[in-house]
Formats: sequence, C-alpha cells, structure tokens
Amino acid sequence: MDQVEYYHMIAGEKEVDSWTRIMLLYRSAVEEIRTKIDILNDEFQQTHRYNPIEYVKTRVKSPESIAKKLKRYGREDNIENMVSYCNDIAGIRIVCSFTSDIYKLADMIGKQSDITVLSIKDYINHPKASGYKSYHMIVTIPIFLSDNVVDTRVEIQIRTIAMDFWASLEHKIYYKFEGDAPEYISHDLRECAHIVSMLDAKMLSLNEAIMKAKKEQRDEQKVEQNAHERLNMLINQAKSGS
Repeated sequence: MDQVEYYHMIAGEKEVDSWTRIMLLYRSAVEEIRTKIDILNDEFQQTHRYNPIEYVKTRVKSPESIAKKLKRYGREDNIENMVSYCNDIAGIRIVCSFTSDIYKLADMIGKQSDITVLSIKDYINHPKASGYKSYHMIVTIPIFLSDNVVDTRVEIQIRTIAMDFWASLEHKIYYKFEGDAPEYISHDLRECAHIVSMLDAKMLSLNEAIMKAKKEQRDEQKVEQNAHERLNMLINQAKSGS
C-alpha cells in the first residue's frame, strides 16, 4: 500500500498517533535510501577506484515547513493533504564532484529493484529561470512495518559542489527577502549561476584530460614493460643457445 492508503487505515486513531506513525515512515525511508547510497558509493570505490560522492545530506521536513508548503498549494493543513500532495517531506541530497557523476548515480539508483521512480526533473539540462540547477527524482521505497508494507515517497536531489554552493546561497538570500528579492539581486544570482555552469564544465573537462593522461601514461609503461620482458627473453634464449 502507499502512504495515503496507510493513512486511511490508521485515520481512526488520535491525530498525534497518526502523525507519529506517518513521520516514522518518512524517517525510515530516508535511512533506507541513505544506506543504499552508501553501499553504491562503496561498490563504486571498489570497482572503479573512484568515489563519485562528495557528501550526502538528509532531512525530514518540519511541521512548520509542511504547513507552509500546503498553504502555497492552497490546501488545508492536515495529515491527509500532507501525504497526498507533499512529495518532498523525506529528502536526500547527494553532492558529486562532476556533472557526469550525477547521471551515473541517478541511473544506479533507478535500477535498484525495490526503488520505484515516480518522476524526474532535470534542472541541469533545463535550469529554472532563476538559474537553479539540480537533478530531482521522486521515488518510493517499501518500508516494512510489523503488519504492513508501505511504499513511501522520497525526493532525491543530485548536484555538483558548485551547484550546491549556489543553491544554498540563493536560499539564504531569498529567505532574507521572504521570496521577494530586488531584481538586481536576481540578475546577479543568474550571472553567478552562469559562472557556476562554466566552472562545472571546466572542471569536468580538466578531469577528463587528467584521466586521459593517466591512461596514456599507463599504456606507455605497459609498452616499456613488454619491451623489457621481450629483451630479457631474447637474452635468455641467446644464453641457452650458446
């Protein structure tokens, strides 16, 4: 069952008990997804000798944040509307080094057999008007309770360090202006977003150049090693013939 069905099943309880049960689902879902991400990161490190993830942040929205979101949606502040219309109560942010890592991780997460991808918003190829860039996934993961299995929604955001830096500053700036920042500030933020995009592209290009140089170096070392082995074999053959 999904969260809405589960809420209807427990709706006869006291509201505080229903709230506690629903929030348990969201906390558990965050922990489940976080564990999966840690495992994927460890596997990637073992297989490719490379760590694609810089850090991971998790959060469950506070009651105040949930109420504000429902108000923006024009919905009454109650648990049923919360589970029906808020997809980002449980949230995980994955911060990577390079833009190429974002799509690799999204693909790996989407292939997990017990994760269902409900929607994707690619704000990297299609940035918001503000300049915001990130890759968003709404997924569900089953939470096994003592008597039920509840598919619980989680929002996963994947972005680079530079994107995360910009988004964090934008949030702080707009929070100070309560969402109504002067146009010149919005303009400067869009310019900064453009600089961030150029930085990400340059760092990715630099990383690819480094990887190519290392491969060429390994190839040269392998050729040199093979030449030494061939020379030693010829020397040994010559000694045997004499």
